[in-house]
Amino acid sequence: MFLAIDAGNSNIVFGFYDENQRKWIHEFRINTQKGISVLKLEKDIHLFFLENDIKTDEILYVGISSVVPEINSVIQQFCKEYLEKDCYLISGRSYSKLKVSTARPNEIGSDLMCNVAAAYEKFQTGCIIVDFGTALTFTVIGNDGKILGVNIVPGLKTAIKSLFTNTSKLPEVELKMPQSALGKNTIHSIQAGILYGYTGLVKGMLETIQQEVGHQCRVIATGGLSSILTTLKDSFELVDRNLTLEGIRLITLKNIQP
Repeated sequence: MFLAIDAGNSNIVFGFYDENQRKWIHEFRINTQKGISVLKLEKDIHLFFLENDIKTDEILYVGISSVVPEINSVIQQFCKEYLEKDCYLISGRSYSKLKVSTARPNEIGSDLMCNVAAAYEKFQTGCIIVDFGTALTFTVIGNDGKILGVNIVPGLKTAIKSLFTNTSKLPEVELKMPQSALGKNTIHSIQAGILYGYTGLVKGMLETIQQEVGHQCRVIATGGLSSILTTLKDSFELVDRNLTLEGIRLITLKNIQP
């Protein structure tokens, strides 16, 4: 079994890949806390292991993508102590063996590079990857596997939180797609504004990127919030929640196997 750990700004995701079944079989996530301890990680994941009958000796490899450097040492120590495994932490030096490349390996987030590696491995052609996370990102790969650029927008939860935090009377609302773009009450109005607004943002961004690139690209959506905007279902060829995890697996194995 392969364990992929994706440490993002909102969540730390643990994905378990069964080598025999060739698929992701379990996912466990906890909120990202910069002051998290090894003991907290061990306590949280121990129950998950028991409930899903996962044994630590079944895990052969561990790969980590982290955009929160403050917790890297804690995750590495957790792997060493609880899993009794050395883990591979993806960095700017990890990409030389891949089919994809970037001119700035130390600047681009490892999560985005994992998305790119997994998408290009699947399609072998130009792609636009839309990642619905803490930030909403558009990463563009050319037909030759070179990253052409990245576009970053505040994510859905970030937009909702900003509206709630910076106003006196507007409440924090659930990320739920309303049936109408015309709000009938305060909560409905915020949901309509954010979710239909982001629908237009994503469609417009994809159209602009396609025009600038000059040819059709495969469009893939990923991220924990990728299923929220149901109005975008026809805009994506593929919605894959496990794209980042698959990229972690691919990059790690490329670097640790002879």
